[in-house]
Amino acid sequence: MKKYFLLACFAVVFPLLAEPNVLVFAGSLRADSINKKLAKNAAEAAGKLGAHVTLVDLKDYSMPIYDADLESSQGMPKNAKRLRDLMIASDAVLIATPEYNRSIPGVLKNTIDWVSRDGKGGGSRDAFQGKKFGIMSAAAGPSGGDKALSHLRSIIEDCGGEVVSMQLSVPRSYETGALDTEAVKKTLIDELHLVIE
Repeated sequence: MKKYFLLACFAVVFPLLAEPNVLVFAGSLRADSINKKLAKNAAEAAGKLGAHVTLVDLKDYSMPIYDADLESSQGMPKNAKRLRDLMIASDAVLIATPEYNRSIPGVLKNTIDWVSRDGKGGGSRDAFQGKKFGIMSAAAGPSGGDKALSHLRSIIEDCGGEVVSMQLSVPRSYETGALDTEAVKKTLIDELHLVIE
């Protein structure tokens, strides 16, 4: 009887241990951002695939522009530390970024600059190393944010993260139903399988 009880316990515990923690956010502050909608879609899809998902809004993690003097005198801002801790606790991170002037938004770059610090005035890869990143972009133009995705991939990899080969690019994203096409849904699911496998 004891043997069967232990087997039942393992059957419950092992799936929980295998459930990956996935952090999801968009590199945008705007309330009606199409990339926030894309991030939400990604979060819901990851949850359906069995991940434990934390969806955050960078608006709730406001932080000053990275400044080494400020870091030296005041340390890491509270919100930067909160987000960094979430990233460290995650197995994978999904980021949906807009494309601003052929690159990523300043708020996203600033966020990465802060979370790549160790809280003691030095650089750190702890929020990036050993975890997979899935990147995606919904953009108004025909390229679907390809330049922003290229820059984001380079930055994350330089910080020590592993960006999966597949990425989701949604062109002309402000057209009705752009996020809901079968092609977009399939690419999103395929990318998620690479991120949380």
